Amino acid sequence: MKRRIFIIGAGFSSVAASCYLARYGYDVTIVEKNSHVGGRARQMRRDGFVFDMGPTWYWMPDVFERFFADFGKTPADYYELQKLNPAYSVYFNPGDKISIPDNPDDIADVFERVETGSGRALRKFLSQADEHYRIAIGDLVYKPGESISELVSFDTITRIGRFVGNVRKDIRSRFRSPKLVSILEFPVLFLGAKPQNTPSFYNFMNHADFGLGTWYAKGGMASVVSGMERLSRELGVKYMTNANVSEIRCAGKKAEGIVVNGQFEPCDIVLSGADYHHTERLLPEKSRGYSERFWKKKTFAPSALLFYVGFDKKLQNVDHHTLFFDTDFDEHAFEIYDSPSWPSNPLFYASFPSITDTGCAPDGYEAGIFLIPLAPDLEDSHAIREIYFEKIMLRLEKLTRQSIKPHVLFKESFCVNDFRNDYNSYKGNAYGLANTLLQTAVLRPKIRNRKVRNLFFTGQLTVPGPGVPPALISGKLASELIKKHFP
Repeated sequence: MKRRIFIIGAGFSSVAASCYLARYGYDVTIVEKNSHVGGRARQMRRDGFVFDMGPTWYWMPDVFERFFADFGKTPADYYELQKLNPAYSVYFNPGDKISIPDNPDDIADVFERVETGSGRALRKFLSQADEHYRIAIGDLVYKPGESISELVSFDTITRIGRFVGNVRKDIRSRFRSPKLVSILEFPVLFLGAKPQNTPSFYNFMNHADFGLGTWYAKGGMASVVSGMERLSRELGVKYMTNANVSEIRCAGKKAEGIVVNGQFEPCDIVLSGADYHHTERLLPEKSRGYSERFWKKKTFAPSALLFYVGFDKKLQNVDHHTLFFDTDFDEHAFEIYDSPSWPSNPLFYASFPSITDTGCAPDGYEAGIFLIPLAPDLEDSHAIREIYFEKIMLRLEKLTRQSIKPHVLFKESFCVNDFRNDYNSYKGNAYGLANTLLQTAVLRPKIRNRKVRNLFFTGQLTVPGPGVPPALISGKLASELIKKHFP
């Protein structure tokens, strides 16, 4: 008889794990409190506009390829990809932007035009980043974080200094231009930490950026979720949506099942892809792996204020992905990590998917997604959101040199309170636990609960960390541990 597994939450890591577990022969059911599959990767549709409400970047395509290859498939079997050129653009002043091409040689030429000698320096830097990427993605991130011995290899021992140094020091020792430094430091924001607190080894993210490029899945990231869901159903996974889990019922050191919409459902194994802290609150206190004090001491990745905006015209001087770095990076980072507060002059990011995908907006119109990184657990109100919408619209007009505010048809917002309410997110964080040196690999919350032997975790608060590709990897790691302990 098949072992019965309930997976709490239907985000990327849960769906990935479900595929592996179903292939291993388990009876798998995903239980999701919301009406949609995909967790944060959901969409909003309004008046012919389509917005990805969560992740919008498709990086590290090799991780997606590896996932589908594990099932004899390719991404192309489920969704259509397009490489973006430019990958993205970065604004520094009105009319002053740098566009990043879709290959390293052209990027090196762009760098050289900004700072003499930087093209050669970039090629050398990317060679090291490529090497680190090979070690990280080829080996390290596919370890379950059970033991420090997982990190011990010839490659890691000979590069121990890469874990002692930090990304900021490494980049600024090679490049002088503040613009180029900002562009090179930007990818570590996907790891949820400041460059000066991120080990140098993580410069492999620059290879993910410049070496592998930025892609777009037609229909948005929701099409990736739909493809993975389709694969999981082909493998026999079942889904329960609008199904709220209020308790993980335990007897001694064993989880007996879960309470879903007030009804007890027995099972052999529980895997949670929901917020780690929230999941532990579903357990009796004596069965929790971590205390409240533990969570309060952790460094969390940012939350975010997002706006989804419909414009009644096509915008000029913007690209599919556009970053606005016209204010002080360190000041904004200080207001996220060191003195949590609403930022005085925030950097922000915008995505205009309708530039690439005509299905995202009516003809002649533009869909815009705007994101301001924030400290988690801030006061969140409609009035505050309005203040920041005005701020970024005025700057958008100034930097891109066009009238924009009169062309806003509508806007919707999503912020700290929504992350809490919709995803049970601890402190309303958007990206999970930051990948600082002391929160990497074996130092992250464990996949296996130490006190309940048949309870496991997956997702951005455990290994390997924040981001969509790591979520896919996390699902695989959790499924392998389950298979190991409950064959």
